[in-house]
Amino acid sequence: MAATTQATKANRRSRPLAASLILIGGVILLAFAIGLSISVGAADIRLSTVWEALFHFDAGRTEHQIILDMRLPRAVAAALIGAALAVAGAIMQGMTRNPMADSGLLGLNSGAGLALAICFALVPGTPFLLMMLYSFIGAAAGAGLVFGIGFLSKGGMTPVRLTLAGAAVSMLLVAISEGIALYFKVGQDLAFWYAGAVTGTTWEQLKFVAVGVAVGLVGALSLSKSITLLSLGEEVATGLGQRTGLIKALSMVFVLILAGSAVSLVGAIGFVGLMVPHVTRFLVGVDYRWVVPSSAVLGSLLMVFADILARMVNPPHEVPIGALIAVIGVPFFLYLAMKQKGGLD
Repeated sequence: MAATTQATKANRRSRPLAASLILIGGVILLAFAIGLSISVGAADIRLSTVWEALFHFDAGRTEHQIILDMRLPRAVAAALIGAALAVAGAIMQGMTRNPMADSGLLGLNSGAGLALAICFALVPGTPFLLMMLYSFIGAAAGAGLVFGIGFLSKGGMTPVRLTLAGAAVSMLLVAISEGIALYFKVGQDLAFWYAGAVTGTTWEQLKFVAVGVAVGLVGALSLSKSITLLSLGEEVATGLGQRTGLIKALSMVFVLILAGSAVSLVGAIGFVGLMVPHVTRFLVGVDYRWVVPSSAVLGSLLMVFADILARMVNPPHEVPIGALIAVIGVPFFLYLAMKQKGGLD
């Protein structure tokens, strides 16, 4: 009875109208943002030219070639990565009831960094697509360590224990990566990856990432109702007939696919998965059937606009997008640390 009452309260706290407005308005704004992102760069291109290149492509025009081969894949990559990181963070926060959960804080970034450090040191000249695979494997190993420590600890996985395990594992893996970088003199290559950037993304790279992000988003949507119940507490979810162990396992698989795909392409961009789900829940409520798609849209918008700003701060040079988002993310993280007393709002 208590479980049913909590679920009913959660449904009342959802805001379908607000979520619908965010989805419709967000998609329209995202289309405009992608067009703006394509037009901004070392050489500015008019929006009318962007429209012509997208719908009336002329292979003989240099501007059209730049748009299609360089700027469009970059803008699409920013949108995909933003959606992937935001939804991964939303799933993790709902599944663990940990308001501080984020792929960057729970071992995925540091695991991918270690894998790349080993790759740079021992297999120089590795093709980029193979490096993406190594990065994905490293992210999986990092996440596995963190969650393994959390599950095996006495008392099981709690939000605080998971955060502490993530911090400890991340620091260890980063330290090992930096040691490898210093010894083999590959620090510059690794530093570029840690900065995080969508620069130089190609359609070939996007093909692999797009598949992973699509699978992860569909999986997240399919689990959204179960994650809503899990976010109310494991006892509530169990009382309503949910197989919590299976839901957590599947959720982790989809988090790994989403965050691993994102990190393998653009590097260690943190805080997107921390900030966006909190803003989304504030706007649409706690029903993950609305939180997941709304997080995807808002995450895409954040990344695309951050990429635009990264090119405008110090032209013609670019500020690393990961550093730019961290300027917002670190104060947000500190605010949450002071405000939260446990559990999700």
